[in-house]
Amino acid sequence: QVQLVESGGGLVQAGGSLRLSCVGSGRGSTNYHMGWFRQAPGKEREFVAAITRNEMTTRYADSVKGRFSVSKDNAKNTVYLQMNSLKPEDTAVYYCAATTRIITIATTMYDYWGQGTQVTVSS
Repeated sequence: QVQLVESGGGLVQAGGSLRLSCVGSGRGSTNYHMGWFRQAPGKEREFVAAITRNEMTTRYADSVKGRFSVSKDNAKNTVYLQMNSLKPEDTAVYYCAATTRIITIATTMYDYWGQGTQVTVSS
């Protein structure tokens, strides 16, 4: 079992920045590829970014390319999502997730999920 705990969400004005963190614990938690997803009220959960366990490959949704950056610190068992130039449409609950398979946009491919952290961007 792997446990994931997100933090770093909050209220920010449009154009501002936030950095989300996701700490993993449990057996083998450093051996997972990690993804970030978000879910706005009334919408499906959507892919945001992902990074391979060796940090060599990243992938981003088109909506966040050039503004968000995902990174991983295996020594701290933590994955980060740096979010810059935030827009009101980025408002959502952000989740991190872990998979042993491949980094993918599909939520069904991820085995473990955190509880989520709220990000609200005011205009």
